[in-house]
Amino acid sequence: MTAVNAELTRAIGAAIRPSSRKIDFSHRAVDRCAFNPSFERRSLQAVGVTGAAKNRAFAMGNGSGSVDGSSGGLTYKDAGVDIDAGTELVRRIAKMAPGIGGFGGLFPLGDSYLVAGTDGVGTKLKLAFETGIHDTIGIDLVAMSVNDIVTSGAKPLFFLDYFATSHLDVDLAEKVIRGIVDGCQQSDCALLGGETAEMPDFYAEGEYDLSGFAVGIVKKELVIDGNNIVAGDVLIGLPSSGVHSNGFSLVRRVLDRSGLSLKNQLPGNDLTLGEALMAPTVIYVKQAIFKIYIQVLDIVGKGGVKGIAHITGGGFTDNIPRVFPKGLGAAIYNNSWEAPPVFKWIQEAGNIEDAEMRRTFNMGIGMVLVVPKEVGRRIVEDGEHKACLIGEVVGTEGVSYL
Repeated sequence: MTAVNAELTRAIGAAIRPSSRKIDFSHRAVDRCAFNPSFERRSLQAVGVTGAAKNRAFAMGNGSGSVDGSSGGLTYKDAGVDIDAGTELVRRIAKMAPGIGGFGGLFPLGDSYLVAGTDGVGTKLKLAFETGIHDTIGIDLVAMSVNDIVTSGAKPLFFLDYFATSHLDVDLAEKVIRGIVDGCQQSDCALLGGETAEMPDFYAEGEYDLSGFAVGIVKKELVIDGNNIVAGDVLIGLPSSGVHSNGFSLVRRVLDRSGLSLKNQLPGNDLTLGEALMAPTVIYVKQAIFKIYIQVLDIVGKGGVKGIAHITGGGFTDNIPRVFPKGLGAAIYNNSWEAPPVFKWIQEAGNIEDAEMRRTFNMGIGMVLVVPKEVGRRIVEDGEHKACLIGEVVGTEGVSYL
């Protein structure tokens, strides 16, 4: 073991011990439901859900988009990310490894399933390099994997990380690992181990890459697979902290077009753009530092959750349908919550069309629960959880907006 890796091992060992460091999440807007929580006020039969509803304008709160088909608007593909190509690759992989395609992979173990997930944080790392904010990017890394395995109803057991860089800066790496430790503590799972790779000339000076791997467990009779979802079930949205960890290639292109820097104020807000964009991804496993976020596993334990969608790359358009049986889709209620201000800025500065926004970003909703109507009523009206009624399941495939 080299001296520098020995020093990093010592730093990680110190980081794993409980820390008194507090992260300020006070800027997170979580009470953003913009509806009267009466489940009787909505009737899809009354408003007439048809295929034409798919063409309605996207107005999640105070976002204003380019809906007139005007040219010049940025797209995720313009920024270098082709979602359709990614979908095609998954389709081809599924031919070689049948059974993939869910948010987490299930492996039978006695009367339970082990549920595994892996992810990174994408080009949000570029913003970490520019802002110098390295102590929360590890929270993002943990969140992206544990939030995926929670969708099956699994309790996270342990997490592994991979940290790669051209030249190991121990102090910087320690900051990143401390964030990973924080994320594991929020998830109530163990940081079991990891790999540090020093690869000269492979990365730019001062830059690094991250990957994470989470494993959880769920009893077979309690697994959430969406098979019993029916038309008339409702969609409950759990608030996000902002952009989370998807769409940053487009965000960076918007930032470049806007002429602003990460040190500039977010218009109409007391945060800088850097602070707003680097807000850590919410971990939906349990209550975190403040009692303001939903406990997904607590709700699951009460029964009635039929499906859970983690809103990541692909936004609402691609992620919500992943939990539905064939023949079903989602009708989303426009204006049923207020999107964080950062999304309004992204859309206006990039002249991005509504359809592109809802297929790229979470728009303020980081996770969606599919539950029976009465369960949804209890979740929203008991006041225990910050959750919004955002739509319902319909008998037409796809995602429509009312």
